[in-house]
Amino acid sequence: MLSFFKKIFSGRHPAGPTSWQPLKRTAAQQRAHEQWVAQQVYLNWMGPFFKAYHFQKTGVCAKQLRVQLIKDEARQGALFFYDPSIGPGNFRHLFDFIRDQLIAQGYNAAVSDQRLVKHERYTESIEKHFLKPQPHDCTATGRCNQRFGNVTVDLVSINGQPGFIRFVANPYQDAIFTPAASFDSLMDTLFNLPPAPPEVQQLIKQYHK
Repeated sequence: MLSFFKKIFSGRHPAGPTSWQPLKRTAAQQRAHEQWVAQQVYLNWMGPFFKAYHFQKTGVCAKQLRVQLIKDEARQGALFFYDPSIGPGNFRHLFDFIRDQLIAQGYNAAVSDQRLVKHERYTESIEKHFLKPQPHDCTATGRCNQRFGNVTVDLVSINGQPGFIRFVANPYQDAIFTPAASFDSLMDTLFNLPPAPPEVQQLIKQYHK
C-alpha cells in the first residue's frame, strides 16, 4: 500500500485516459449519512485527527491515527490516513461530513466529482468535494471575505480500499479578497470537537462497512 501512495504523490501520468463524473449518493446512502450525523458518530475521529495533526506539527507521532502535513507556497493541508478500526463506511461518512461542516461555515459546494483511474498494477478511485467561499460575503471595506480560501476534500482509495482523505486550503492572492485565515484555524474550527462518549463509540460497528 505504501508503494501505491508514493506513486500517487509522484505526479506520474496514469496508464489510461480518465474522466471526472458527478459524485452522487443514493437515497439510502444519504439517509444513512443523515442518521450518522444525527448520532454524532463523527466524534469518534474528528477530535483524534485534530490531535494527530498537532502532534505531527510538533514532530510527535500519534498513537493510532496518522496525519501527514501538506505545505507549499500556494496551499496548506493535511492527509488523514485510513485506519482499519474506522471502517470504509465511517470513513466515507467522515469525508462527506467535512464537506457538510464547510457548508455550515458559509461555503458553497461548487463541485462534487469522482473518477476511476486504472494504473498498470492497481486501480485508484478519487472522490472530490470542491468548496468556495460565498462571493457575496463582503466586509465593510468592500473586499470579499475569502475565509480560508478555496477548499478541496478528496477521498482516495486503492483497489477499492480507502487510503486517505486529503484536506487542502488554497487561498486567493488577489487584493479584492480579505487575507485568508490560517489552515490551523480551519482545523480548529472543523475538527476541534469533544471526544465521543461510550454510547457513540458503540455505534462504530453499525456503520463500519
